[in-house]
Amino acid sequence: MTSRPDAAGAGPSGPGGPRRPAARTAESPLPATPDTGPIPVAGRPSPPPTRGAPAAAVAPPTGPTAVPPATAEMAVPPTAAAPPTEHLPAALLPEESLPAGASRPAARRGSGRAGRDLVAAVGVGLGLGGVILASLLVYRPAFLLVLTAAILLGVVELVRALEAGRARAPLAPLVVGTVAMFALAWTRGPDGLVAAFLFTVVAVLLWRLGDGPESYLRDASAGVLVALYVPLLAGFAVLLLVPEDGALRVLVFIATVVGNDVGGYTAGVLWGRHPMAPSVSPKKSWEGMVGSVVACVAVATPIVVLGLGGPWWSGVLLGAALAVTATAGDLGESLIKRDLGIKDMGTLLPGHGGIMDRLDSLLPSAVVAYLLLSWVAPPA
Repeated sequence: MTSRPDAAGAGPSGPGGPRRPAARTAESPLPATPDTGPIPVAGRPSPPPTRGAPAAAVAPPTGPTAVPPATAEMAVPPTAAAPPTEHLPAALLPEESLPAGASRPAARRGSGRAGRDLVAAVGVGLGLGGVILASLLVYRPAFLLVLTAAILLGVVELVRALEAGRARAPLAPLVVGTVAMFALAWTRGPDGLVAAFLFTVVAVLLWRLGDGPESYLRDASAGVLVALYVPLLAGFAVLLLVPEDGALRVLVFIATVVGNDVGGYTAGVLWGRHPMAPSVSPKKSWEGMVGSVVACVAVATPIVVLGLGGPWWSGVLLGAALAVTATAGDLGESLIKRDLGIKDMGTLLPGHGGIMDRLDSLLPSAVVAYLLLSWVAPPA
């Protein structure tokens, strides 16, 4: 019995009979073949499947334009973990990234741990000390003129610095009020100083009304702060100058504050290990504070005892108290500068910054010096 070809032309039919493929004709379509994914690219092998993942999760997408899926290593560029350093200055590069034969630039010549030019700072400090000493010893009212000029510059510096925080304190009433405070403190004493301060506050509030209600509270508060912080506190230095021995009283006050700066800096550089207020002034340490107290007591005691006739303990008390107030004044101004985002209040004094950067320790100390000396060594 002869078998015939089946409809598909695939060969003999029948149970168990072998199938013989029929000859392909032009009408016969190409057999369908399963898609096996993209054609591998030379030099770029496909990533191995993730261990433990199901086959469906790692199956490559189908289609002639499919791109192999990226692995975790391919998804993160090599430079994501470490930013490029070719544009960084040499001072900020890590040691391993420095070019061959290159080294970090050395610190500026004459700079100390505080990052300032010590040569310029010492020179300017000696010059200011000479002017103050000459004005006190030659003609006592001349110091009043020097103090007035310094405080007016400090008022202008602080007003401009506050503009960094978008607070516009009225400058004109502050300048007039500073002169009025000093004049009335010299002629009328403490009552005149307080009266002139109140007059200045009222003038600031009224003057600011002319610019309208927008930001009035902020600007007026800034003006009152300047009047309180600078001319009012400095007015107590004028009160120290009023008695016949006022030159010596001012001298012991300023010399003790200078001793605070020198003693604190020296002890901090040599032994400073424990920061006092790292978020405000990282360079200040408790060891430096001890040095400030020792230096202040050493400066104040002989002048109070031998010059003003006070008991020995009064010099120790004055020195310790001024060490605390001078340090607090320094930290207070540092806090203001950090809040405003500035390094110095000005650039008038090389190695120091601005006038306010020298007045910060003196201003609160003037109040304490006046009160303590009026008690332990009252004027005749």
